[in-house]
Amino acid sequence: MQTNKPGSGQDPASSSQQPGSVPWGIVGMLMALCFISHLNRISMSVAGDERIMKQFSISPEKMGLIYSSFLFVYTVFMIPGGFFIDRFGARVALMVVGFGSALFAALTGLVGFGIVGAAQVWLSLMLVRGAMGFLTTPLHPGCARAVSFCTPLPRCALINGLVNGAALLGIACTYKVFGTLIDSYGWPNAFVICGVATAVMTAVWAFYTDNPLLRRPTTVTHKEGTKSSDWTTLLKSRSLVLLTLGYAAVGYFQYLFFYWMHYYFDEVLHLGKSASQFYAGIPPLAMAVGMPLGGWLSDHLHGRFGYRKGRSLVPILSMVGGAIFLCFGILSKSPAWIVAWFSLALGVVGACEGSFWSTAVELGGRRGGTAAAILNTGGNGGGLLAPVVTPWVSGHFGWQVGIGLGGLICLLGALCWLGIDPAERTDESERTQG
Repeated sequence: MQTNKPGSGQDPASSSQQPGSVPWGIVGMLMALCFISHLNRISMSVAGDERIMKQFSISPEKMGLIYSSFLFVYTVFMIPGGFFIDRFGARVALMVVGFGSALFAALTGLVGFGIVGAAQVWLSLMLVRGAMGFLTTPLHPGCARAVSFCTPLPRCALINGLVNGAALLGIACTYKVFGTLIDSYGWPNAFVICGVATAVMTAVWAFYTDNPLLRRPTTVTHKEGTKSSDWTTLLKSRSLVLLTLGYAAVGYFQYLFFYWMHYYFDEVLHLGKSASQFYAGIPPLAMAVGMPLGGWLSDHLHGRFGYRKGRSLVPILSMVGGAIFLCFGILSKSPAWIVAWFSLALGVVGACEGSFWSTAVELGGRRGGTAAAILNTGGNGGGLLAPVVTPWVSGHFGWQVGIGLGGLICLLGALCWLGIDPAERTDESERTQG
């Protein structure tokens, strides 16, 4: 019978094949895919704010539904995306993400070329962005699974932080880069250009990562050798359920910034187009920095305080800190201080990303891809509410209340970590039977 080192939470099927050093080439490609995928995702909000809402007389509430169409489909099909990762491997799953994102980014642009009437633009964008959400589902679970296969346990939180930090770097660059593309070529051509760039990057990933660790799927078997599809065992894990609820709070907090901060600076605070593009990119950039720093700190605390306490400290402190800094930001009057506090808020919340993703994969064991997909289902379940709830609450109570609600939700998410045991294994019974 094969067993793990107590408290490691590491999948025996993968840990035995892990190299002793980090494969930085693969990590770099994972970062590149996350960067371009999130640029494609958030580019919709930039085009919406600067062109589409005004050009087609679409209200903020209806534009929020377009944003949430991506997130809704992305969330609903996240767990099937996890099955796909565990069945076909991380490399194939991420190829689907890359080429799918490329296709539907280009199709988003085609909507603007007049292939549909103006009255059908809103519905067409809903459908196209929803389809992009469907093909993007394996992105973060696939990256987390790839990291678990290729990276030693003491470095997993750091590497997951770097990979997710690249996603935030992509978001931070979107406001200025995609805004410049819109100014130079128009918003339809800007989407087509990004689609082509994504396809090229994905082709490089497919060529560069022909690696056995990324090709192989994860097969879960019972003692008799029959395949097990009872992924619902994961839902019986108290720790994984609480982890998912905590990540739902993180998702709400993040997407509050990603989809409405540019609008808040431009249309609510009236800071001007150029300043709003610049200011909206700073908080995600702070989060991109916070992610690897938080991952490094989590790995360090893991070695110093033990697995459970070391893994939990960073998420609890960062989520509480994020809520506090957000409150400071909405109470500030100076644009410089507002941006500074908002950046600190998103930066410290970003510090908990590596802990969430590493813990999810380790809790899932041989179903690590599916466990990561469950986590991301929660994250995007919370995230898809922010584009719709924020303008609704703000319309009734003011934008300060609408944004401040994210701080309260973040505090509730921090409380979830008090009941999480990162060393809990959902496939423990299978290991002892084997």
